[in-house]
Amino acid sequence: MSALLEVDKINSYYGDSHILFDVSLKVEKNEVVALLGRNGAGKSTTLKSLIGLIHPRSGTIVFDGKPIQGLPSHAIASLGLQLVPEERRIFGSLNVEENLVLAGLTAKSRWPLERVWETFPRLKERRRSRGTDLSGGEQQMLAIARALVREPKIILLDEPFEGLAPIIVRDLLATCRALAEAGQTIVVVEQNTSAAMSLADRVYIINNGHIVEALTAQAVRDKPEILHRYLGV
Repeated sequence: MSALLEVDKINSYYGDSHILFDVSLKVEKNEVVALLGRNGAGKSTTLKSLIGLIHPRSGTIVFDGKPIQGLPSHAIASLGLQLVPEERRIFGSLNVEENLVLAGLTAKSRWPLERVWETFPRLKERRRSRGTDLSGGEQQMLAIARALVREPKIILLDEPFEGLAPIIVRDLLATCRALAEAGQTIVVVEQNTSAAMSLADRVYIINNGHIVEALTAQAVRDKPEILHRYLGV
């Protein structure tokens, strides 16, 4: 059976700068895959290539049986791939509920708001607060919730725990684990290696734009020198 997402030898560029070199990976349904690497290794570029913000110059990306390389981002999103960007990009002038309703308008199927409130009780408390009035942790919850509202087949999380207080990271991790246990397929890019490893079923390590390791999370735990070699942790 084919994977939900199959990436085969993509090469992506920023202008004339070659960033990703023959990157291949796959994501099975209902699994959590972590993409780890140093700053500048190509992690975020990989996610942007998957969602169509960057178009690889060669290679193939097949999502749920359909080739998606070259499609515009909105078309890829409508197929069920959702990116939670590092910058969050929530609408600061809209309140929490308005952000969520807007995200769901064009979705083929969507979460009811009650499901969002069950998943993120804090957002229910803040439902009338504008995006600009939320804390960093609340903004990240909203960014994730806004993607989930569209009932994605895969959610791509780009540095979801960056800059957040440890207690907020703990709560978000618990939410992500609950989502994974409920069957949500997740790809996470994260500098917080221990957080990513606590979620992941499998791990890809990217170094200078090349995938250098593809392992189960347990294999990485059994051989911590692998992380030390590439990440210095």
